[in-house]
Order: sequence, then structure tokens, then C-alpha cells
Amino acid sequence: MSRVAVITGVAGGIGHAAALMFQQAGWKVVGLDCHSEIELDGVDHYLQVDLADAAAVQQAIAQIQQTHSEIHTLVNNAAYQVCQPAVEMAWAEWDKVMAVNVRAAFFLVQGLHPALKAAQGSIVNVSSVHAIATSANIAAYATSKGALLAMTRALAIEFAADQIRVNAVLPGAVDTTMLRDGLQRGHLAGDRTEELLSELGRKTVMGRVGQPHEIAETILFLADNQRSAFMTGQHIVVDGGAIARLSTE
Repeated sequence: MSRVAVITGVAGGIGHAAALMFQQAGWKVVGLDCHSEIELDGVDHYLQVDLADAAAVQQAIAQIQQTHSEIHTLVNNAAYQVCQPAVEMAWAEWDKVMAVNVRAAFFLVQGLHPALKAAQGSIVNVSSVHAIATSANIAAYATSKGALLAMTRALAIEFAADQIRVNAVLPGAVDTTMLRDGLQRGHLAGDRTEELLSELGRKTVMGRVGQPHEIAETILFLADNQRSAFMTGQHIVVDGGAIARLSTE
């Protein structure tokens, strides 16, 4: 029987790359995203869900529970980002960032816990390097990703008795729509997207931004109970060496 992966934000760059990689590895993929009904390669069952809507999250959990008594991994990948100075952040925007990035992840874990326990599965939280080193005009997003990292450690402790492993991946700059949309935050020189992307890449040790499939490889590693059997409560940074370099250099 194929293992089952539930992946949120499946229509985005990292989410879709993960879905393709899981399917190629023989998994069945249940994908969640806010976009209207679409067909995606790599997704066996697609659910349109607004993760900022608590009732919609509850409904999605019920649908998944009806069709899958065992879930082998939950990948909390969906994210919402607002790039604004902290003093200009509207309360509604702050709440949406927290709802999508933190609250939805927590309640998906809670609702799908019985199926994860039945499979002795895993949880992979897609946090961010912004959880441990950040920049200006992205305070809400950084806060939410820090919360997701702390949640990873806390759940790993609670779920160890259920044989559910919980780990996180912290991507750096990865070429996704979210990254491209946030390039105008004022920390880069240039005014064209490709120019800004190149400038950002040059700031990493490896001299480039990452690709979604490179993050997907780490997600699959952390999800698989054979590949990462003795790992829980941990995080892996995949950022091209960006935070390895002193900012004073």
C-alpha cells in the first residue's frame, strides 16, 4: 500500500516540487491550497482550502479523515507573507499571517494526529531562515516562522510516545513566486526582478538562490521513516550558506 503525504501550499513552488518528488517516490499525495479547483501533476487528491479560515480547515480535516485512516506524513508548507515596516502592519494582516503560517499548521497536526499515530508517521514543518536570522520589513513573517520552529520542538516531545517524528526545514532564498513578490523590501540594489534575484543570490556563500526541488529533497528526507529514522525535534537549514557568513564581512 502506498504511503500518504498531506502537503499544504501544494500549488506553490516548494509545495508542488515536494508533491512531484513524493509521487515519484511512490507516495500518494493529498494537496491543499487556496486556489480554485486545479489539476496539478504530483497530486492525487486536491482540496481547495483557505487556511486563514478556521472553519475551512476543520472541514478539510474531516474530508481527509473520511478517506485516509493512516497518514504517513503531514507537510506544513503553506505560508502567507506581508512585507511592510512593523509600525505600518495592519492588525488584520498580522492575524492572517499567523492564521496561515501557525494556527492552520497546529490544527492540522491536531486533527490528523490519529491518522499520523496509526501510521507512526512524521510531520515536516517548512519554517524559514527568518526564524533564526531575519531582516527589515518582514517582522510578522519572521515571527510566524519562529513560532513554527518552536512548535516543531514542542510537538516532537509530545508525540515521541506515539512514534510520530516532527522536524523542520528552514529554506533560505528559493526561487518561488513568494520570493519574487518580496524582492522590493528595500534590502537589494536594482529595480528589475531578475536583477534583484541575481543580487540576492550573490549574497549567499554559493552565489545563487535555491530551487524548489532542492528544498523538496530535504522535505522527503525528513518525512521518510527510513531515511531519517533517528531524527526528531530538529531543523535543517537549506540556504546556500547564507547565514554561515558574518554580517560584518
